[in-house]
Amino acid sequence: MITEEEVLHVANLAKIELKPEDVKKFKEEFSKILEYFSILDEVGEDVEPTYHVLPLKNVFREDVPKEPLPRELVLMNAKHVEDGYFKGPKIMED
Repeated sequence: MITEEEVLHVANLAKIELKPEDVKKFKEEFSKILEYFSILDEVGEDVEPTYHVLPLKNVFREDVPKEPLPRELVLMNAKHVEDGYFKGPKIMED
């Protein structure tokens, strides 16, 4: 269901280097995942939701504006800070 070229393309997008044996392994695993999704596609839309043992409900707090945390407190445990902001690794190439 998926080609080795597609596996390499996904690896490239994720910036992951794969060995040839890993490409074959991921090809098989991705194919199994896609096969399972094709099984799920066969389920009709009129299927009732299944029962869940826990009572599920959305709990939202009231959206009330508050004072923000002090910048020093927010950045206190940050590994890299520059000019009062979090600094992360560069992800876009020039």
